[in-house]
Amino acid sequence: MNSTETTEANETMTDQTAEERLEAGSAGEHEHSHEHEHSHEHEHSHEHQHGPSLNPELTREIEVEAPAEEVSKAYRTVVKRYQKLARIPGFRAGKVPESLVRSKFARELRQEVMEALVSARFRQAIEERKLRPVSEPQLLDLQLMDGQPLRFKAAFEVLPEFDVSGYETVRVEKPAVELTDEEFEGEVAHLLESYVTIEPVEEERALVDGDWAEIEFRGEIQPLARTVTEEGAAEPGIPPITGEDVLIEIGGKNTLAAFDDALRGATVGQELRFEVEYPEDFGERRLAGQTVAYDVTVKAIKRKTYPERDEELAKQLGNYASWEDFAQQLRGRAEGRKRESVVMGARNKMLDEVIARYHFPVPESFVERQVDARLERGLRALAQQGMKSEDMRKLDFARLRAAQRDEAEREVRASLVLDRIADVEGVTVAEAEVDNELRILSMQAREPLETLRERMQKDGGLDRMREQLRRERTGMVLYEKLGS
Repeated sequence: MNSTETTEANETMTDQTAEERLEAGSAGEHEHSHEHEHSHEHEHSHEHQHGPSLNPELTREIEVEAPAEEVSKAYRTVVKRYQKLARIPGFRAGKVPESLVRSKFARELRQEVMEALVSARFRQAIEERKLRPVSEPQLLDLQLMDGQPLRFKAAFEVLPEFDVSGYETVRVEKPAVELTDEEFEGEVAHLLESYVTIEPVEEERALVDGDWAEIEFRGEIQPLARTVTEEGAAEPGIPPITGEDVLIEIGGKNTLAAFDDALRGATVGQELRFEVEYPEDFGERRLAGQTVAYDVTVKAIKRKTYPERDEELAKQLGNYASWEDFAQQLRGRAEGRKRESVVMGARNKMLDEVIARYHFPVPESFVERQVDARLERGLRALAQQGMKSEDMRKLDFARLRAAQRDEAEREVRASLVLDRIADVEGVTVAEAEVDNELRILSMQAREPLETLRERMQKDGGLDRMREQLRRERTGMVLYEKLGS
């Protein structure tokens, strides 16, 4: 009998929480994210129902003016171009009267003049005041008429001012990264699960640790206050828990101690009755915190048989030259995974402590964009899981945005702190590193490398990638500097 068919112990027998099962199913996906995404592309159609907002503590407002002569000159320039390009019945190309152009294209003329003058004057004003906006300016009280001065106000956010001195005093203990023999054996056992067979034990003996008991059971969830009838039994209400031909490992790491204690020493055909008190955090919700009375019958004793660790098995596992060759390479990969996992955990704990030291306002525009980015990632995940676009449109995006806000703000704050520390530490990213990331992304997206590079150069994605690489390197620089 192959183990893939029979070794799945019933959830009622194992002490494995829902959180543990979730983590086991998504190992490697969770990372301390300090990514601040300044922009993103909407790949799914949905409405966010939110307008631009600014953090009052970081908002700056300037008044900008341009003389009437400059406004009139800009109008004349645009009008002349329209005269040359306009095609109006009854007039030859380039001969359309100025008055007709001004009346027919009044809205378009104003828009072009505004775009030309407002942008130029705004840039000049912030350069004179040595301001560095980090959000799109919001125009207020715009006054623009031909022959009149241009006047407007612009509100925008700037980066917060804060001092990162003191981060050098944080200390982090570097965990051991060497793979233990027990961990290596676990890796081997996990890899060989699909090659394992489970066979009945023919000799008449009792169950011992390492055996697999094949059982039939019925469990009654005990009410907190039992209602007893004349016959002496509790009133029915909660359906019983039943199972047939269920395999449970005696002494297994996920087997509840109550089952171990009851089954250890039992023989085939023996009937057992015992109670199990489930912990409050048990993975099966209906059993968490409950007491269940079980009637169990031992139907068989079975043993798990692993294949011989020899050259033949090594070739089945990937055409390795020998078992030793396979074991050496498996150990190397397992050590790499462990090192990455424990170092990342320690580094993230250190970064949390560093970031918690600094309190400052964060740009609301950054937070909003980070919320957008988090939602986009979530929507892409839902799409990959098969969720349809029409179902996505029915989601409550206002609620989803609110739920993402705290984490988005934390990520923005982390990015700002890491950027400031990177400046202090002089952290840089070589173009070779950026090129390597691009090649990986190109393969994942199945997009030609140069096409991807050009697109990301235009939409700012390349700069965001460079920023994120710098933050990741800063985290590792701090880990090496502060770790002991």
